Amino acid sequence: MPIVKTVSRAVGRLLQSSGCGCGISIVPVRCIGVSPRQVASDAGFHSVSFSESDHPRVLITGGLGQLGVGLAKLLRKRFGKNNVILSDIRKPADNVFYSGPFIYADILDYKNLREIVVNNRITWLFHYSALLSAVGEANVPLARAVNITGLHNVLDIAAEHNLRLFVPSTIGAFGPTSPRDPTPDLCIQRPRTIYGVSKVHAELMGEYYHYRYGLDFRCLRYPGIISADSQPGGGTTDYAVQIFHDAIKTGKFQCNLKPDTRLPMMYIDDCLKATLEVMEAPAEALSMRTYNISAMSFTPEELAQEVQKHVPELEVTYNVDKVRQAIADSWPMNFDDRNARRDWGWKHDYDLPELVTTMFSFLGSDSRIAQAN
Repeated sequence: MPIVKTVSRAVGRLLQSSGCGCGISIVPVRCIGVSPRQVASDAGFHSVSFSESDHPRVLITGGLGQLGVGLAKLLRKRFGKNNVILSDIRKPADNVFYSGPFIYADILDYKNLREIVVNNRITWLFHYSALLSAVGEANVPLARAVNITGLHNVLDIAAEHNLRLFVPSTIGAFGPTSPRDPTPDLCIQRPRTIYGVSKVHAELMGEYYHYRYGLDFRCLRYPGIISADSQPGGGTTDYAVQIFHDAIKTGKFQCNLKPDTRLPMMYIDDCLKATLEVMEAPAEALSMRTYNISAMSFTPEELAQEVQKHVPELEVTYNVDKVRQAIADSWPMNFDDRNARRDWGWKHDYDLPELVTTMFSFLGSDSRIAQAN
Protein backbone atom coordinates (compact mmCIF):
# COMPACT_ATOMS: atom_id res chain seq x y z
CA MET A 1 0.00 0.00 0.00
CA PRO A 2 2.76 2.56 0.74
CA ILE A 3 4.16 1.97 -2.76
CA VAL A 4 0.76 2.50 -4.35
CA LYS A 5 0.28 5.74 -2.39
CA THR A 6 3.71 6.97 -3.42
CA VAL A 7 3.00 6.29 -7.10
CA SER A 8 -0.40 7.96 -6.81
CA ARG A 9 1.15 11.08 -5.27
CA ALA A 10 3.86 11.16 -7.95
CA VAL A 11 1.38 10.95 -10.81
CA GLY A 12 -0.81 13.47 -9.00
CA ARG A 13 2.07 15.95 -9.12
CA LEU A 14 2.40 15.28 -12.83
CA LEU A 15 -1.28 16.04 -13.26
CA GLN A 16 -0.93 19.36 -11.48
CA SER A 17 2.02 20.38 -13.64
CA SER A 18 0.59 19.16 -16.93
CA GLY A 19 -2.40 21.48 -17.20
CA CYS A 20 -5.59 20.75 -19.06
CA GLY A 21 -5.27 23.09 -22.02
CA CYS A 22 -4.73 20.22 -24.44
CA GLY A 23 -8.43 19.64 -25.02
CA ILE A 24 -8.33 16.02 -23.90
CA SER A 25 -9.33 14.14 -20.81
CA ILE A 26 -6.62 14.09 -18.14
CA VAL A 27 -7.72 11.89 -15.29
CA PRO A 28 -6.55 11.99 -11.68
CA VAL A 29 -4.74 8.82 -10.70
CA ARG A 30 -6.31 7.82 -7.42
CA CYS A 31 -6.34 4.08 -7.92
CA ILE A 32 -3.14 2.83 -9.48
CA GLY A 33 -3.58 -0.35 -7.44
CA VAL A 34 -5.17 -3.17 -9.43
CA SER A 35 -8.89 -3.61 -8.81
CA PRO A 36 -10.47 -7.06 -8.83
CA ARG A 37 -11.73 -8.02 -12.26
CA GLN A 38 -14.82 -10.01 -13.05
CA VAL A 39 -14.42 -10.53 -16.78
CA ALA A 40 -17.02 -12.86 -18.24
CA SER A 41 -15.63 -16.28 -18.95
CA ASP A 42 -18.18 -17.19 -21.62
CA ALA A 43 -16.36 -16.63 -24.92
CA GLY A 44 -19.56 -17.11 -26.90
CA PHE A 45 -21.49 -13.96 -25.96
CA HIS A 46 -21.98 -11.06 -28.36
CA SER A 47 -23.36 -7.57 -27.93
CA VAL A 48 -26.96 -7.17 -28.96
CA SER A 49 -28.23 -5.52 -32.12
CA PHE A 50 -30.59 -2.58 -31.84
CA SER A 51 -33.71 -1.85 -33.82
CA GLU A 52 -34.94 1.70 -34.40
CA SER A 53 -37.26 1.40 -31.42
CA ASP A 54 -34.60 -0.02 -29.12
CA HIS A 55 -31.71 2.43 -29.17
CA PRO A 56 -28.35 1.81 -27.51
CA ARG A 57 -27.51 3.47 -24.21
CA VAL A 58 -24.22 5.27 -24.84
CA LEU A 59 -21.37 6.43 -22.59
CA ILE A 60 -18.54 8.59 -23.98
CA THR A 61 -15.38 8.83 -21.84
CA GLY A 62 -13.01 11.78 -22.22
CA GLY A 63 -15.96 13.55 -23.74
CA LEU A 64 -14.72 17.15 -23.46
CA GLY A 65 -11.88 16.66 -25.93
CA GLN A 66 -11.85 17.44 -29.63
CA LEU A 67 -14.26 14.70 -30.68
CA GLY A 68 -16.49 13.86 -27.72
CA VAL A 69 -18.88 16.81 -27.80
CA GLY A 70 -19.41 16.53 -31.55
CA LEU A 71 -19.93 12.79 -31.29
CA ALA A 72 -22.49 13.25 -28.50
CA LYS A 73 -24.41 15.73 -30.66
CA LEU A 74 -24.46 13.31 -33.59
CA LEU A 75 -25.48 10.32 -31.47
CA ARG A 76 -28.19 12.25 -29.64
CA LYS A 77 -29.71 13.24 -32.95
CA ARG A 78 -29.63 9.58 -34.00
CA PHE A 79 -30.66 7.86 -30.76
CA GLY A 80 -32.30 10.54 -28.60
CA LYS A 81 -30.79 13.05 -26.17
CA ASN A 82 -31.23 11.03 -23.00
CA ASN A 83 -29.65 7.89 -24.45
CA VAL A 84 -26.18 9.46 -24.77
CA ILE A 85 -24.14 10.32 -21.66
CA LEU A 86 -21.07 12.52 -22.01
CA SER A 87 -18.43 12.13 -19.30
CA ASP A 88 -15.11 13.62 -18.25
CA ILE A 89 -13.29 14.72 -15.09
CA ARG A 90 -13.41 18.41 -16.03
CA LYS A 91 -16.32 20.80 -15.60
CA PRO A 92 -18.16 21.25 -18.89
CA ALA A 93 -19.14 24.59 -20.37
CA ASP A 94 -22.76 25.59 -19.83
CA ASN A 95 -23.77 24.89 -23.41
CA VAL A 96 -22.36 21.34 -23.13
CA PHE A 97 -23.83 20.69 -19.68
CA TYR A 98 -27.34 21.71 -20.72
CA SER A 99 -27.27 19.99 -24.10
CA GLY A 100 -27.77 16.51 -22.63
CA PRO A 101 -26.73 14.12 -19.84
CA PHE A 102 -23.26 14.72 -18.40
CA ILE A 103 -21.56 12.74 -15.63
CA TYR A 104 -18.20 12.73 -13.86
CA ALA A 105 -16.24 9.61 -14.82
CA ASP A 106 -12.63 8.81 -13.97
CA ILE A 107 -11.42 5.96 -16.17
CA LEU A 108 -8.81 5.01 -13.56
CA ASP A 109 -11.50 4.51 -10.93
CA TYR A 110 -12.64 1.03 -11.91
CA LYS A 111 -15.40 0.77 -9.34
CA ASN A 112 -16.95 4.14 -10.19
CA LEU A 113 -16.81 3.45 -13.93
CA ARG A 114 -18.44 0.07 -13.42
CA GLU A 115 -21.22 1.67 -11.35
CA ILE A 116 -21.89 4.18 -14.12
CA VAL A 117 -22.24 1.39 -16.68
CA VAL A 118 -24.55 -0.64 -14.45
CA ASN A 119 -26.71 2.21 -13.12
CA ASN A 120 -27.25 3.73 -16.56
CA ARG A 121 -27.70 0.41 -18.39
CA ILE A 122 -24.92 1.32 -20.84
CA THR A 123 -24.70 -0.84 -23.99
CA TRP A 124 -22.28 1.17 -26.17
CA LEU A 125 -19.07 2.74 -24.87
CA PHE A 126 -16.88 5.19 -26.80
CA HIS A 127 -13.51 5.45 -25.07
CA TYR A 128 -11.87 8.78 -25.95
CA SER A 129 -9.77 9.46 -22.84
CA ALA A 130 -6.14 9.76 -23.92
CA LEU A 131 -3.06 11.96 -23.98
CA LEU A 132 -2.02 12.84 -27.53
CA SER A 133 1.39 12.49 -29.14
CA ALA A 134 3.33 15.64 -28.24
CA VAL A 135 1.72 15.97 -24.80
CA GLY A 136 2.40 12.30 -24.08
CA GLU A 137 6.09 12.64 -24.92
CA ALA A 138 6.34 15.48 -22.40
CA ASN A 139 4.71 13.37 -19.68
CA VAL A 140 5.29 9.67 -20.31
CA PRO A 141 4.22 8.36 -16.85
CA LEU A 142 0.91 10.19 -17.09
CA ALA A 143 0.36 9.02 -20.67
CA ARG A 144 1.09 5.45 -19.64
CA ALA A 145 -1.43 5.64 -16.80
CA VAL A 146 -4.20 7.27 -18.81
CA ASN A 147 -3.71 5.50 -22.14
CA ILE A 148 -2.93 1.99 -20.89
CA THR A 149 -4.24 1.53 -17.34
CA GLY A 150 -7.44 3.34 -18.25
CA LEU A 151 -7.87 1.14 -21.32
CA HIS A 152 -7.57 -2.01 -19.20
CA ASN A 153 -10.39 -0.81 -16.95
CA VAL A 154 -12.60 -0.09 -19.93
CA LEU A 155 -11.87 -3.43 -21.60
CA ASP A 156 -12.69 -5.41 -18.47
CA ILE A 157 -15.93 -3.53 -17.84
CA ALA A 158 -16.96 -3.82 -21.48
CA ALA A 159 -16.32 -7.56 -21.49
CA GLU A 160 -18.09 -8.11 -18.18
CA HIS A 161 -21.20 -6.18 -19.20
CA ASN A 162 -21.40 -7.21 -22.85
CA LEU A 163 -20.86 -3.74 -24.29
CA ARG A 164 -20.12 -2.73 -27.85
CA LEU A 165 -16.82 -0.89 -27.38
CA PHE A 166 -15.21 1.69 -29.66
CA VAL A 167 -11.62 2.78 -29.05
CA PRO A 168 -10.03 5.17 -31.56
CA SER A 169 -6.55 4.51 -32.86
CA THR A 170 -4.34 6.79 -34.91
CA ILE A 171 -1.73 7.30 -37.59
CA GLY A 172 0.64 7.37 -34.60
CA ALA A 173 0.22 3.61 -34.25
CA PHE A 174 2.73 3.21 -37.08
CA GLY A 175 6.48 3.84 -37.03
CA PRO A 176 9.46 4.55 -39.28
CA THR A 177 9.68 0.90 -40.39
CA SER A 178 6.04 0.82 -41.53
CA PRO A 179 5.26 1.34 -45.21
CA ARG A 180 4.30 5.01 -45.47
CA ASP A 181 2.82 5.62 -48.91
CA PRO A 182 0.34 4.03 -48.67
CA THR A 183 0.08 2.39 -45.25
CA PRO A 184 -2.16 -0.73 -45.27
CA ASP A 185 -4.33 -1.99 -42.42
CA LEU A 186 -1.94 -4.84 -41.63
CA CYS A 187 1.79 -4.17 -41.64
CA ILE A 188 4.76 -3.62 -39.31
CA GLN A 189 3.87 -1.30 -36.43
CA ARG A 190 6.80 -0.04 -34.37
CA PRO A 191 5.79 3.45 -33.13
CA ARG A 192 8.32 5.57 -31.24
CA THR A 193 5.95 7.57 -29.04
CA ILE A 194 4.16 6.46 -25.89
CA TYR A 195 0.93 7.57 -27.58
CA GLY A 196 1.58 5.29 -30.55
CA VAL A 197 2.68 2.38 -28.36
CA SER A 198 -0.45 2.71 -26.25
CA LYS A 199 -2.65 2.69 -29.36
CA VAL A 200 -1.02 -0.45 -30.77
CA HIS A 201 -1.58 -1.95 -27.33
CA ALA A 202 -5.26 -0.95 -27.52
CA GLU A 203 -5.68 -2.45 -30.99
CA LEU A 204 -4.14 -5.77 -29.96
CA MET A 205 -5.88 -5.98 -26.59
CA GLY A 206 -9.24 -5.21 -28.20
CA GLU A 207 -8.71 -7.89 -30.81
CA TYR A 208 -7.62 -10.34 -28.11
CA TYR A 209 -10.70 -9.62 -26.00
CA HIS A 210 -12.84 -10.12 -29.09
CA TYR A 211 -11.47 -13.59 -29.76
CA ARG A 212 -11.00 -14.57 -26.10
CA TYR A 213 -14.23 -13.22 -24.58
CA GLY A 214 -16.41 -12.37 -27.58
CA LEU A 215 -16.16 -8.63 -26.89
CA ASP A 216 -17.64 -6.56 -29.72
CA PHE A 217 -14.59 -4.33 -30.08
CA ARG A 218 -14.41 -1.83 -32.96
CA CYS A 219 -11.57 0.53 -33.78
CA LEU A 220 -10.68 3.10 -36.44
CA ARG A 221 -7.25 4.54 -37.08
CA TYR A 222 -7.93 8.25 -37.36
CA PRO A 223 -5.75 10.52 -39.48
CA GLY A 224 -5.14 14.08 -38.28
CA ILE A 225 -8.56 15.51 -37.37
CA ILE A 226 -9.41 19.13 -38.19
CA SER A 227 -12.32 20.99 -36.61
CA ALA A 228 -13.37 24.60 -36.21
CA ASP A 229 -14.92 24.40 -32.74
CA SER A 230 -11.92 23.17 -30.75
CA GLN A 231 -8.48 24.52 -29.98
CA PRO A 232 -5.32 22.56 -30.89
CA GLY A 233 -4.90 19.73 -28.39
CA GLY A 234 -1.20 18.86 -28.26
CA GLY A 235 -1.02 16.67 -31.36
CA THR A 236 1.58 16.68 -34.10
CA THR A 237 -1.04 17.49 -36.75
CA ASP A 238 -2.42 20.48 -34.84
CA TYR A 239 -0.73 22.93 -37.20
CA ALA A 240 -3.60 22.18 -39.59
CA VAL A 241 -6.04 23.68 -37.06
CA GLN A 242 -3.82 26.50 -35.83
CA ILE A 243 -3.32 27.96 -39.30
CA PHE A 244 -7.00 28.92 -39.57
CA HIS A 245 -7.08 30.66 -36.19
CA ASP A 246 -3.87 32.55 -36.94
CA ALA A 247 -5.00 33.52 -40.44
CA ILE A 248 -8.08 35.19 -38.98
CA LYS A 249 -6.54 36.71 -35.84
CA THR A 250 -3.11 37.92 -36.94
CA GLY A 251 -2.57 37.13 -40.61
CA LYS A 252 0.68 35.39 -39.65
CA PHE A 253 1.27 31.68 -39.13
CA GLN A 254 4.40 29.86 -37.99
CA CYS A 255 4.39 26.13 -38.74
CA ASN A 256 6.37 23.71 -36.58
CA LEU A 257 6.70 21.10 -39.34
CA LYS A 258 8.66 21.23 -42.60
CA PRO A 259 6.65 22.55 -45.56
CA ASP A 260 6.82 19.22 -47.45
CA THR A 261 5.68 16.98 -44.56
CA ARG A 262 2.78 14.97 -45.99
CA LEU A 263 0.26 13.47 -43.57
CA PRO A 264 -3.27 12.06 -43.91
CA MET A 265 -5.99 14.42 -42.65
CA MET A 266 -9.76 14.46 -42.21
CA TYR A 267 -12.46 16.99 -41.41
CA ILE A 268 -14.25 16.23 -38.15
CA ASP A 269 -17.65 15.62 -39.76
CA ASP A 270 -16.18 12.78 -41.82
CA CYS A 271 -14.47 11.39 -38.71
CA LEU A 272 -17.69 11.34 -36.68
CA LYS A 273 -19.66 9.91 -39.57
CA ALA A 274 -17.17 7.06 -39.97
CA THR A 275 -17.28 6.35 -36.23
CA LEU A 276 -21.06 6.02 -36.21
CA GLU A 277 -21.07 3.96 -39.40
CA VAL A 278 -18.58 1.39 -38.15
CA MET A 279 -20.48 1.06 -34.86
CA GLU A 280 -23.75 0.48 -36.71
CA ALA A 281 -22.26 -1.94 -39.24
CA PRO A 282 -23.48 -5.54 -38.93
CA ALA A 283 -20.94 -7.69 -37.12
CA GLU A 284 -20.82 -10.13 -40.02
CA ALA A 285 -19.72 -7.32 -42.38
CA LEU A 286 -16.53 -6.66 -40.43
CA SER A 287 -13.52 -8.63 -41.61
CA MET A 288 -11.24 -7.06 -38.98
CA ARG A 289 -11.47 -5.20 -35.70
CA THR A 290 -9.30 -2.18 -36.63
CA TYR A 291 -9.59 -0.21 -39.88
CA ASN A 292 -7.72 2.65 -41.50
CA ILE A 293 -9.94 5.50 -42.66
CA SER A 294 -8.78 8.26 -44.96
CA ALA A 295 -10.10 11.37 -46.68
CA MET A 296 -7.21 13.55 -47.92
CA SER A 297 -3.46 13.90 -47.60
CA PHE A 298 -1.56 17.19 -47.81
CA THR A 299 1.56 19.07 -46.72
CA PRO A 300 1.74 22.31 -44.69
CA GLU A 301 2.72 24.12 -47.89
CA GLU A 302 -0.29 22.78 -49.80
CA LEU A 303 -2.63 23.72 -46.95
CA ALA A 304 -1.13 27.21 -46.73
CA GLN A 305 -1.63 27.75 -50.46
CA GLU A 306 -5.28 26.77 -50.17
CA VAL A 307 -5.77 29.02 -47.14
CA GLN A 308 -4.14 31.93 -49.00
CA LYS A 309 -6.89 31.70 -51.62
CA HIS A 310 -9.16 33.02 -48.85
CA VAL A 311 -6.58 35.18 -47.04
CA PRO A 312 -4.03 36.25 -49.70
CA GLU A 313 -1.99 38.35 -47.28
CA LEU A 314 -1.35 35.44 -44.88
CA GLU A 315 2.35 35.25 -44.03
CA VAL A 316 3.63 31.71 -43.47
CA THR A 317 6.98 30.90 -41.87
CA TYR A 318 8.51 27.66 -40.64
CA ASN A 319 10.18 27.04 -37.29
CA VAL A 320 10.57 23.28 -37.16
CA ASP A 321 10.05 21.56 -33.82
CA LYS A 322 12.48 18.62 -33.81
CA VAL A 323 10.30 16.43 -31.62
CA ARG A 324 7.14 16.91 -33.66
CA GLN A 325 9.01 16.64 -36.94
CA ALA A 326 10.56 13.32 -35.89
CA ILE A 327 7.11 12.06 -34.95
CA ALA A 328 5.60 13.19 -38.26
CA ASP A 329 8.45 11.60 -40.24
CA SER A 330 7.63 8.24 -38.67
CA TRP A 331 3.93 8.41 -39.57
CA PRO A 332 2.05 7.39 -42.73
CA MET A 333 1.91 9.81 -45.64
CA ASN A 334 -1.25 8.18 -46.99
CA PHE A 335 -3.67 5.65 -45.54
CA ASP A 336 -4.88 2.66 -47.55
CA ASP A 337 -8.51 2.35 -46.42
CA ARG A 338 -9.85 0.00 -49.10
CA ASN A 339 -11.03 -2.51 -46.50
CA ALA A 340 -13.25 0.06 -44.77
CA ARG A 341 -14.71 1.15 -48.10
CA ARG A 342 -15.38 -2.46 -49.08
CA ASP A 343 -16.63 -3.89 -45.77
CA TRP A 344 -18.98 -1.20 -44.51
CA GLY A 345 -19.16 1.35 -47.30
CA TRP A 346 -16.92 4.10 -45.94
CA LYS A 347 -16.86 7.21 -48.15
CA HIS A 348 -15.54 10.65 -47.21
CA ASP A 349 -17.26 13.94 -48.08
CA TYR A 350 -14.52 16.56 -47.60
CA ASP A 351 -11.42 17.13 -49.73
CA LEU A 352 -8.92 19.97 -49.17
CA PRO A 353 -10.85 22.83 -50.88
CA GLU A 354 -14.09 21.89 -49.10
CA LEU A 355 -12.21 21.60 -45.80
CA VAL A 356 -10.73 25.11 -46.03
CA THR A 357 -13.99 26.72 -47.13
CA THR A 358 -15.89 25.01 -44.33
CA MET A 359 -13.34 25.98 -41.67
CA PHE A 360 -13.52 29.66 -42.59
CA SER A 361 -17.31 29.62 -42.74
CA PHE A 362 -17.42 28.29 -39.16
CA LEU A 363 -14.71 30.54 -37.77
CA GLY A 364 -16.43 33.70 -38.98
CA SER A 365 -16.10 36.36 -41.65
CA ASP A 366 -13.13 38.38 -40.46
CA SER A 367 -12.44 41.55 -42.43
CA ARG A 368 -9.42 39.91 -44.13
CA ILE A 369 -11.63 37.13 -45.49
CA ALA A 370 -14.35 39.53 -46.50
CA GLN A 371 -11.81 41.65 -48.41
CA ALA A 372 -10.28 38.58 -50.04
CA ASN A 373 -13.66 37.35 -51.21
